[in-house]
Order: sequence, then C-alpha cells, then structure tokens
Amino acid sequence: MFTKESIEKIDVENKKWQQVYNKSVAKTPERLTRFSSVSDHPVQNLYTPLDIKDLDYSNDIGFPNQYPFTRGVQPSMYRGRLWTMRMFAGLGSAKDTNKRFHLLVNEGQTGLSTAFDMPTLMGYDTDSPKSVGECGRCGVAIDTLKDMEILFEGLPIDRITTSMTINPPAAVMWAMYIAMAEKRGIRREAIGGTIQNDMLKEFIAQKTFMCPPKPSMRLITDTVEFATKEVPRWNPISISGYHIREAGSTAVQELAFTLADGIAYVEAALERGLAVDSFAPRLSFFFNSHIDFFEEIAKYRAARRMWAKIMSERFKAKDQRSMWLRFHTQTAGCSLTAQQPYNNVIRTSLEALAAVLGGTQSLHTNSLDEVLALPTEEAATIALRTQQIIAEESGVANTIDPLGGSFYIERLTKDMEEEAFEYIKKIDDMGGMVAAIERNYPQLEIADAAYKYQKQIDSKEKTVVGVNKYVTEEEIPVEILQIEAELEEKQIQWTNQVKDTRDNKKVKNALEKLGESAQRDDNLMHPIIDAVKEYATEQEICDVFREVFGVYRDPGVY
Repeated sequence: MFTKESIEKIDVENKKWQQVYNKSVAKTPERLTRFSSVSDHPVQNLYTPLDIKDLDYSNDIGFPNQYPFTRGVQPSMYRGRLWTMRMFAGLGSAKDTNKRFHLLVNEGQTGLSTAFDMPTLMGYDTDSPKSVGECGRCGVAIDTLKDMEILFEGLPIDRITTSMTINPPAAVMWAMYIAMAEKRGIRREAIGGTIQNDMLKEFIAQKTFMCPPKPSMRLITDTVEFATKEVPRWNPISISGYHIREAGSTAVQELAFTLADGIAYVEAALERGLAVDSFAPRLSFFFNSHIDFFEEIAKYRAARRMWAKIMSERFKAKDQRSMWLRFHTQTAGCSLTAQQPYNNVIRTSLEALAAVLGGTQSLHTNSLDEVLALPTEEAATIALRTQQIIAEESGVANTIDPLGGSFYIERLTKDMEEEAFEYIKKIDDMGGMVAAIERNYPQLEIADAAYKYQKQIDSKEKTVVGVNKYVTEEEIPVEILQIEAELEEKQIQWTNQVKDTRDNKKVKNALEKLGESAQRDDNLMHPIIDAVKEYATEQEICDVFREVFGVYRDPGVY
C-alpha cells in the first residue's frame, strides 16, 4: 500500500521519534511494565505504516461485500440495515418467557432469542429426578410441543427470526418449533432463524452433554441436510466461539477453535454427499465480545478473512455467500462482576460498540444483573437501549468499517489471522477437531489460558475495576429476579396433563420408529418431527438417542 521510498522515509522518522519517546519515558516512566491485551498479546507504543507495509489492500483488506470480506459481508452494511437486536430471554415457564418476548418486541427488539433451563439443555423433562431444583432457573422449561406453542403465542414468527440456544437436543427443539409453526398454518419454508446446535464446542468448553462426539456429529449433519432441503431460511447451526471464550480462552483461541469446528462441520456435510454451495451459505457463527476493545474488532475482521480463504481455497466453494462469515455476537458474561454491578452497563456498552465496529449481523447485550440472576425487565430494557443508542445516536453506523486502515487494527488483524491458522494446522495434523477433542487438546489449551489470566488478575497485573482495584464495601444495590418455588410443581403437573391427554399408542409407535431410524443411517429429522407432533416429550425422544448412541462422560482432564 506504500511505496518503497515512503516506507524508508517513515522508518527514519520512526527511529527519530522512538529516541524522543525513550527520553520522555526516562523522565516519566510508563505506568505499566508490560502493555498487553486481555489475551496477553503485546501492544506496541505506536503503530505506523511500517507495521502493515506488507499488506496488499485489494487482497488483504479490500471492499465490503468483496473477497476476502475483511470489511464486511454486505455492500452497504449498517447504512442499509442495522444489525438484528436479539436479546437473549428465557425464564420460568413458557408463559413467563412469552410475556418477556412481547415486552422486548414492543420495546423495539428485532429478533427473538431463546434461553432454555438446564434440564431442557440436557435433554431431560422437568419431572426427571435429575431436574430437581432447576426448573426455569437459567432459562425457560420446555417439555413438550404444548410448551413451544405457549412460548411463541401471539408472536409474528413468519416475520421475525428466532434463535434457540441449545445443543444436545437441538434437533428436538427445532422439530417442536417447526411443528408449532405448521400448526399455525405457517409453512416450514417460510420460517427463519437459527439453532445453535454446535456440539463440538460443548465438548471443548460449555459441557452440556448427551451423546458421544461421533453420533453428535451425525445428528448435526442430519439437521444441516434437512435445512438445506426443506427449511431454506433457517441457519441449522451457529458455530460458537462464545462459550470457548467464556471458558477462559484467548481471543486467538476462540477464533481458531471456532473456525476449526466449522471446518469439521463442513467436512461432515460433504461426506454426507451435500454440495458445498448448497449448505454453506446457511452456516452462521456466534462470537464473544470481550472487554479489550481493539482486540475484539480485529478478531471479527480476521474471522471473515480466514473463513473466506478456508471456503474458497480448502473447500473450493464458488458461491460468494458460501464464503461469508455471518455472525451473531453476545457481550462477555465472564467480564461482568457481582461487585459494583452498575459498572457492567459500561462494560457492556464498550463490548457492544466493538461488535458493531467489527461488523456483526446480530447482537445481544448482557444485562447489568446477569452475574447475579436472570435479568429483570428493567435491566433487560437498559441492555436493549444500549444497542439502540449505539445505532441511532453514536454515528458509528453511518460509514462502513470506520476503523479499516488503522495501523493498529490492520496489524492486529493480521497477527490474529496468522496465529489462528497455526492452531488450525496443529488440529489438522491431529486428524481434525473431533480427534483433537478426543486428545483433550483444545480443552487443555483453554484451561492454561484461563489459569494464566486469573493469575494476572490475582497479581493485579490486569485490572478489574471493583474487584482488584477501586474496591468499595457495599450491599448489592440491584433488584434480583426471583423464580417462584412453586414453578417446578406446576410444570410437572402441566407435563403430566399433556401425557394423560395425548394418544400414547401413537407416541409409542413414533418413538419406536425413531429408534429404528437411529439404528440405520436415516436422516432423523422427519421421525423427530413425527414424534413431537404426537406430543412425545423432549426426554422421551432424547432417551432414544441415549439408548442407541450411548451417553458421553467428560474425562475431566486438567
């Protein structure tokens, strides 16, 4: 991007300036002995054209909607359409969450995002002995299609997209959503949204399990194939780095392991016989937005460039949309603190701004009280207003990729890309991500990174305001959302009522057919949909998977 003569001139000027800088530091020492990002990437005192002298604008940075998509996947980005404001919501019963959904939509939210309680996430009904005390605590309890019908009652699901954050039983929740829509007269071809459905990152980081890695990959590939053929507006997987980062990874590890997971899913779909350009345009991603502002922006730009290269060079995709890395972002839950919780509003604002400047397609902003409990209505509204102020008042959405060309951002983007590709090569050499997980490679890398970061906080090398600096004695001054103790008993009664009124002979037949299909190589989406339409419960379906495929136990390595 620069002439040889201009680089030589800048080099001379930079050396002179560094001498001036050194003299200044000798008189007034720097405030830290080491400057580094949250991920401990060293940060120089100044970035100049010398740091990006080898970049080629057209091939490395380019234009929005043009390969390698570093500057964004859409031509006009937010000048044409703002990102989807998709606040994550789920609490108590389906009726409780439906009320919260209506509140958020009325306040200007433009997409629905569903959080499920722990039993639902693990494939168990509320009446399971393993579910005691967990009903509705970290999300909504969904046992049967009846719950799904109540959850989305009165909401325009043919005009608004829905995201569902669930993994082992993702196919079951998606089947319930499809069946619910069809009962309302909405064709499956018309519904749009995303299921997370990313089991590889569960084995790596989040740790909600059902079946071992290989049959889990089979279930995911079934959903990709089914979406490709029958639900074209749906993203059948959200390849998720969010939980990898929440587990303690660095930004580079989040980037590398997420894209390596994506590679594994593409390879599985190709082995199934799908053409790459038939399914790749519906793959989506989900990233964390942590507190280190510039590192996060560079991560998103590197991710787009890397995925474009992977899809075009490794998988020979021809459709430009197959090369797009479209992603949802959520601000970092792990950056929030119970101490001085109103500080979380500022943290979330910075993280949301980084996601927008990085070109996200969809965004959830965490509420100030989420480190303490499920968000109150007031806290959730403040979190939504954070996005709306960024969108409508700050001016950052007026031009495309406003930090493109920054010497620091471009150098950091380049460094992250190179370091992430090194990780991907190591994983390839192991035989791919499933093999790497079986060797506990990403798990141990994340554990080491988390331990190192915690040591930096404990030693005060890294500052967390209100935790290891500017500490005050305080009562927690925020209202906490309480889930009523009677909810679990009411949910069990409701589920039992569904079981008593359904045709149990049809349920038994549907579950038997599902088991037979699971033992063969059939795509399981059709028999799952048939079972949920007969009001088979989530656990009844998942128990079929556990019986046929086995149950995964985490080896718990350190």
